Amino acid sequence: MTFAQKTLAQPRPDSIRVDVELPRRLQSHASPVDWRDEVLYFLLVDRFSDGAEATRPLLDRANPAAARPDLANGEPWRWDRWAESGASRWQGGTLAGVTSKLDYLKHLGVTTLWLSPVFKQRCHRDDYHGYGVQDFLDVDPRFGTREELVELVQAAHGKGLRVILDIIFNHSGPNWLYPHNSPGGAVQPHYNPGRYPFGAWLGEDGQEIAAIQHPDDGVWPVELQDAEHYTRAGCGSLGAGDINDTQAEHKRSDFLMLRDFRLDTTLDDLARCFKYWIALTDCDGFRIDTLKHVSLEEARNFCGSIKEFAANQGKENFFLVGEIAGGDYGQDRYLDVLDRNLNAALDIGEMRPTLTGVAKGLQHPRAFFDGFDAGNAVMGSHRNLGNRHVSILDDHDHVFGQKLRFASEAATEQQVAAGVALQAFSLGIPCVYYGTEQALAGPEAGERHWLPDWGGSDRYLREAMFGPAHPRQSGRAGMAIGTAGLDPTLPGFGPFGSAGQHCFDPTSASYRRIAALLELRKQIPCLRHGRQYPRPIAYLGYSFAVHGPGELIAWSRILDDEEVLCIVNGHGTEARGGDVLVDATLNPPESEMQVLLNTAQAGDPQGYGGDYLVGTVVPVHRTAQGIAYIEIREFPESEVFVISNVPHYGSSEKPAHPEFQLCRIKDLSGEA
Repeated sequence: MTFAQKTLAQPRPDSIRVDVELPRRLQSHASPVDWRDEVLYFLLVDRFSDGAEATRPLLDRANPAAARPDLANGEPWRWDRWAESGASRWQGGTLAGVTSKLDYLKHLGVTTLWLSPVFKQRCHRDDYHGYGVQDFLDVDPRFGTREELVELVQAAHGKGLRVILDIIFNHSGPNWLYPHNSPGGAVQPHYNPGRYPFGAWLGEDGQEIAAIQHPDDGVWPVELQDAEHYTRAGCGSLGAGDINDTQAEHKRSDFLMLRDFRLDTTLDDLARCFKYWIALTDCDGFRIDTLKHVSLEEARNFCGSIKEFAANQGKENFFLVGEIAGGDYGQDRYLDVLDRNLNAALDIGEMRPTLTGVAKGLQHPRAFFDGFDAGNAVMGSHRNLGNRHVSILDDHDHVFGQKLRFASEAATEQQVAAGVALQAFSLGIPCVYYGTEQALAGPEAGERHWLPDWGGSDRYLREAMFGPAHPRQSGRAGMAIGTAGLDPTLPGFGPFGSAGQHCFDPTSASYRRIAALLELRKQIPCLRHGRQYPRPIAYLGYSFAVHGPGELIAWSRILDDEEVLCIVNGHGTEARGGDVLVDATLNPPESEMQVLLNTAQAGDPQGYGGDYLVGTVVPVHRTAQGIAYIEIREFPESEVFVISNVPHYGSSEKPAHPEFQLCRIKDLSGEA
């Protein structure tokens, strides 16, 4: 009997030390050789799928108003009620729902699923995001069961996909109170550089209790049920103090109501909890929440312990990626100190809003590409090989900048593909946030004035793709099975300001384009491992330069003797053209480059009648000074164009370099 079979045959363990004997070696799903070959897809389990989309129609994007029904009492649709639903309620997404969408994700071209935390939350609260853990050894019943999590990972592995779990070891959920006379109150008292006395544990309905007895009481496992295991410093500034200071306020403060651990007493037990999940599920990595808020030494010890356990199970390259808020300096510092114990950092600092601005033609391309400069950029040394950062375009809380999805202020739906192209074809490990492939954007611009805190609330980053008709009732009532657990007085927080209709559409303009981008990345090693060079462009006979916002953006990836040139039209509403520099040595006189991808063609494979069709060739020209370049003319707005000096599709034209072996890859229609 395997560890998983034996474990699942028993109730969830009460103690991580007494009830769990961690295995030494298991037959496990192997790690990838290089995580740069992966494409991550981050989803909030509650907001992704409930597996019942077949019972609801596909949203008509041309008429979203048809999916805005009257409320249960006959009251007309109200935007504030839709927004209330998204801010404060579970919508009903499940692990089984994620499993039902594996083919949709595989066809999109992602290779690794990153799940939001699935661990049990307090039953009386509406913490659908998963970051307020009450039981570190169980799955939240609103998501499903431990068995369903194991089945999801097994099913993903069977389709060639990997799974990363989101974990938290800096804090627990709001499982206890401070004394009521604490300055600021019992829930969020003011920061104390010392320690407050302990107040009381909370019971299953949020009431104060004298002792933990029920599985929904307090916190589990039992090793965490000691008041001395918490800093008890109250709620302070999460940005205060130097990142290297182990006693800095941001390292001792509660996360609002989430209780900060004293890791000098709990680190080993927390590490054992997450080793349990590796052994049970055979998952492939962890995204580590709030890593900045633990000391460098604690982070190194925790990550090292996890890495060693995973390696002993046959997962030699178990992925650990840290959320390190505070910008490039913090990311660089943690990556330096943790070294091999931390694979990568999420690029959620200055780079994410810069990526958005460049893709939309609002910022100079240098703002993005200079971030890879090892000599000048703080994080450059960790970006310039591409294996130490995960590129983020959209995510669930947007630490920097407005809390709006990329597509919310995009000029066109296809502009989101321009952003993904900058991720997918530049150095790094790209991560697609759920719904980006459908250009989720909230309601249309004319309706947004109805919405409370538009641009300032996380809720507008978290639409429910599966389109529930109603959210769950608040608190424990929402755990009732079937329609009894729903709240008919609120509309579901569906896509584009809708309810009752889903948006899993593999024919949408954005999905088609992003699928084509990711398919090409999968097939061309140069796009994953090649060196990176921004390419100057000449307009109307002027000298070559990297031009400013709204013009063509070009860069090359070079691997040995292969150059793949990537071009994005940075203008959202107008066609652009220019002469784009290429490597003169790799592209000798009279050579040609072959078109590998044109997103305008990918988005409309039957109707596109423009230039630069996939498989055709573009001649390489020479200036009098010997500069090699190609001519691009009237390339459509926000589209992406990729060409190579090595023929990949096979062409009736004479190859530029007959000595290169002709390499055929699967074309965009799926035929060899």
